[in-house]
Amino acid sequence: MRRALLLDALGTLVELEPPVAPLQRELRERFGLEVGEDDARRALRAEISFYRAHHDEACDAASLADLRARSAAALRDALPPAASELPLGPLTEALLAALRFRPYPEVPEVLRAARAAGARLVVVSNWDVSLHAVLEETRLAPLVDGVVTSAELGSAKPDPAILLRGLALADVAAEEAVHVGDSVEHDVAGALAAGIEPLLVVRTAETARGLPAPDGSVAPPPGVRAIATLRPLVELVHAWRSCGGAPNGSAS
Repeated sequence: MRRALLLDALGTLVELEPPVAPLQRELRERFGLEVGEDDARRALRAEISFYRAHHDEACDAASLADLRARSAAALRDALPPAASELPLGPLTEALLAALRFRPYPEVPEVLRAARAAGARLVVVSNWDVSLHAVLEETRLAPLVDGVVTSAELGSAKPDPAILLRGLALADVAAEEAVHVGDSVEHDVAGALAAGIEPLLVVRTAETARGLPAPDGSVAPPPGVRAIATLRPLVELVHAWRSCGGAPNGSAS
């Protein structure tokens, strides 16, 4: 019988608000520096690339502060030469002010309904320790039963260890859970390695805003179901409850 949903974060529960204009504004207001849209976008992509390569190093407050400073340095290096002398501390604050997350529109309602129907919900994400703060700021923290980050555990999807930790927090076996995420490489592969059924989120261009775009925009692998939003999860959980197990057929 299915009893739990393991949920990815970025691209599944939350998205990054478009950061280019906020970064331009922060640079202008804090430093009097005018940066064009293309230059700001290029610098943000460099910062995001650096962050993705190092986010698992940020497992506590001190290492998170260090990662943020190094990410800001990567941003500065990719900005036009006029930014080369910007002080790193204030630039880090400007970067953080420009990077804001928000839940996808349907997510709070879906999480409430799934919990009301008896599902256990655990967020399992390749993210640094700041995910806890992101979930608090987006008001999603009270709607889930647990959170596992790759940085704190020292294991990242597709390694099954992080998903097995999610199962332990939900107090269910692998066959009693479904893992919902937007990445074939990380979520689908990790779920299959852990013996968990994967459900791929393939959001449309209209719902997948900001930087970076979710990497789940490819077609799902054979045998893997896909959904465009999380709304079908409500019906899925109710079907588990009424049928005493996982329903047959597509959840999309």
